[in-house]
Amino acid sequence: MKKFLSGSAMLSALLISGSALAASKPTVVLVHGAFAESASWDGVAAKLLKDGYPIVAVANPLRGLKYDADYVDEVLKNIKGPIVLVGHSYGGSVISDVTTKDTGVMSLVFVSGLAPDKGERVSELGKKFPGSTLGGTLAPPVLQPDGKHDLYIEQSKFWKQFAADVPEHKAALMGAEQRPIAAEAFEEPSTEPTWKSLPSHFIYGSEDKNLPPALHAFMAKRAKAKEAVEVKGSSHVVMISHPDEVAAMIERAAADK
Repeated sequence: MKKFLSGSAMLSALLISGSALAASKPTVVLVHGAFAESASWDGVAAKLLKDGYPIVAVANPLRGLKYDADYVDEVLKNIKGPIVLVGHSYGGSVISDVTTKDTGVMSLVFVSGLAPDKGERVSELGKKFPGSTLGGTLAPPVLQPDGKHDLYIEQSKFWKQFAADVPEHKAALMGAEQRPIAAEAFEEPSTEPTWKSLPSHFIYGSEDKNLPPALHAFMAKRAKAKEAVEVKGSSHVVMISHPDEVAAMIERAAADK
């Protein structure tokens, strides 16, 4: 005798099946960098969600390295199971500084991301190799009530500096919606980096004008990364212009042992 499920029972079964599928894969935590925001991960997140990965796109406060790392720490502690931790640009510094104790972080992915060593500051690491033109595109700092100074990229310079391989109209929206970073965050020394104890993967663009490709290659080699991929023709926002390549790397990181 055949048994037939009611509509509600079938829906429950499908939800349970879907939850089990998601639970079998690591959660991907995406940390954006300066002059960006969580929506910058839209293309990558859509691909990963389609492939069954749970996603958390953190709203990085951009208030200071320790402050931001502590914030992400709290997010990580509330996620059960294995985690692939991903950082773009300054967000790479943040994922380098988090305390992974009592979390499920299993691997790291640096997307045009900074990976400072203990004691290094973002400001000095960014000058290690020639080629960055970021400084000349910044608007005058905006004084905040807490005494810190917020930095923005001038909107008229945003497209060519930050996202040259993104359609101009889309880059214009990104420039208008950019999140500022406290200038003081670039001067905080990093702590013992996570990349010394966890497997790492690096992906970056050959036309990155914020952080020179030579710097990315240096950081990947220093971290003994499992892979370092340079995307030809890509700007600093490789996750927006080449989401499939970035998502594929994250999925490879999810297979780390």
